[in-house]
Amino acid sequence: MEAELAALAASGATTLVGLMVSETWTQARERVARFFARGGDGETAERELSVAQGELVAARGAQDEAAVADIEAEWRVRLRRALEADPAAAEDLRSLLAELAPEGGGAPAATVRNSVSGGTQYGPVFQGQQITLSGLTFHSSAPRAPEGDAEGS
Repeated sequence: MEAELAALAASGATTLVGLMVSETWTQARERVARFFARGGDGETAERELSVAQGELVAARGAQDEAAVADIEAEWRVRLRRALEADPAAAEDLRSLLAELAPEGGGAPAATVRNSVSGGTQYGPVFQGQQITLSGLTFHSSAPRAPEGDAEGS
């Protein structure tokens, strides 16, 4: 049972951190605060979540992955303690996670539609919601206009 609660807490923390930097955070914050308050002071829980969200946004903006990991670890520990203190909370957390992250992933689902327009592209085009270029290299030869292109004449 301990491993199951730890896995649930880890999943919850990943989802929570993903929600904190999403457009849905405003709606999710109140629900998450109610879960943490569980009969206690909801305002304190909401305030703590708001502080954590501000710290997370700053850490992501500074590309401080260690701080992001620390924030997630803090909420994982808090979730695990909440689950250990009240085993019935596990079902509430599962329901909350299913509602807030129905895809089962750590981050909220997003629909991405890409299109390239406005001319002819002679090289690679990269588009994405979030691209992390840590150690990533793209190789491309110099752009070449096709035979008969009037621009080069």
